[in-house]
Amino acid sequence: MASAGLRKELECSICLTLYTDPVTLRCGHNFCRVCIDRVLNTRDGSGVYSCPECREKFRRRPALIRNITLSNVVENFLSTEPHQEEITGICCTYCIHSPVPAVRSCLHCEASLCDNHLRVHSKGPEHVLTDPSTSMETRKCSVHKKILEYYCTEDAVCICVSCSLAGEHRGHRVEMLEEASEKKKEKMRNVLQNLNTKRKKTEERVRSLEEQRRKVKEKSSGEDKRVTALFIDIRRWVDDLEKKVLSDISRREEQMSLSDVIQKLEIKKDELSRKMRHIEELCNMMDPLTVLQDPDTGDLCDPEEEGDDEDTWGHDGGDRGAELISHISHTLSAMIRDINVIFHVQDPADILLDVNTAANNLLISDDLKSATWTEIRQNRPETAERFQGYQVMSGRRFTSGQHYWDVEGSRSEWWSVGMCYPSIDRRGRQSYIGCNNKSWGLYGGLECNNQYSVMHDSKVIPLPHQISSDRVRICLDYEAGQLSFYELCDPIRHLHTFTAAFSEPLHAVLCVLNGSIKISGAAVRKHHPSRNLPSDR
Repeated sequence: MASAGLRKELECSICLTLYTDPVTLRCGHNFCRVCIDRVLNTRDGSGVYSCPECREKFRRRPALIRNITLSNVVENFLSTEPHQEEITGICCTYCIHSPVPAVRSCLHCEASLCDNHLRVHSKGPEHVLTDPSTSMETRKCSVHKKILEYYCTEDAVCICVSCSLAGEHRGHRVEMLEEASEKKKEKMRNVLQNLNTKRKKTEERVRSLEEQRRKVKEKSSGEDKRVTALFIDIRRWVDDLEKKVLSDISRREEQMSLSDVIQKLEIKKDELSRKMRHIEELCNMMDPLTVLQDPDTGDLCDPEEEGDDEDTWGHDGGDRGAELISHISHTLSAMIRDINVIFHVQDPADILLDVNTAANNLLISDDLKSATWTEIRQNRPETAERFQGYQVMSGRRFTSGQHYWDVEGSRSEWWSVGMCYPSIDRRGRQSYIGCNNKSWGLYGGLECNNQYSVMHDSKVIPLPHQISSDRVRICLDYEAGQLSFYELCDPIRHLHTFTAAFSEPLHAVLCVLNGSIKISGAAVRKHHPSRNLPSDR
């Protein structure tokens, strides 16, 4: 508190800061030399000088006597005063000894003012106060050195009054800075609102993608576990199969040792040699009685009529080995094929239905993903490419590669899915899936007694599988000539594979009665009319 009181006593009453080169007037009052000089230089019209503190008048300009004692006191005070924190920002122009933050700037004086100096600052209209600034020259016209007060809307620049009246902007439409500023702020608020809307949409998109990434991660984690479990089972199965095959080979080797066979053959060879020598001796004898009465040749028979036991030790093992290897190869191939379907690395094919091929008793959804049977006939034009009943083809065709797509029967009374050539008939019984050599189909539905069947070229193959799911997957390998069907249950189940040398592009094809069928993900309109299968089916 004492330090604050002393500081107050050491402040100049003009600049309100500590004395700088203090001088004393005849009346005894002290001021900074620069401050009192400025005051004495602006004496009133009477030609009389006066003290700013006590108003004592002097006819002559008073002599300014340097107050050495006061100057020393100020210096001692500054040396003992605690270190002040460094002030950042714009400081008052008149607070020289101790920087004080400025609160306003005067464009006319080109000076910044603290609270104390602002109180004693001139209130004249030419003194325009603004927020503290170090670049006050930018707020003045570079040509006329006057304060910028207007905004030229044609040239989009700030101008002074001289620019508007006699300068290059004469006759232009101008606005006050505040008015122009408010208009620009309004535009910026609209832009800010639009940006805020876009940011919210972007944030929603980010959240959606993060949720999608989380689901993909969860799905990948589940598939990782399934893959790991599957290959553990595969390795166990292969190990067991290896042990079984090796055991079978060992057992056959034990049962039919080659050493034993060789020994038996050697004995048989010796016996045959003995018989041959005895027979040769008899053949050389002249006495017929001896030949006829020989006991060892009484039951002679043609050697070709004797039983041949070659089958008991011959090539049986080789044939059985080849059959076993073939069985193992077939089993592994089927297993690899099912693995490729379960963990298909490609994305599902984007199948969209072609309304131009849809029969007039089918409703096609707006997203072109589902077909629904209806009793109300649709007024589509009858063209050569339109099916007569119950069927619709995809717009996309496949001429190469591996593809798959999923469909859902939605508990329909009767449905069929498959693929066909574009040259398939569109009229009559021969136009239905599988009733010709240009299409391959899988049939299902409530009327099929919950069992699947497949058909191609009018040949129906009932499948033993009971329907446990309404969803099936169709897999096409065009180059390999394979079209496979799978039931999307847990685990996925292989139903049937057609093999053919495809000679035309293939289109997906759907057929449905009394219900709906959709490509997975499509919305389905629900209809439950009561009607039998078509008479030509």
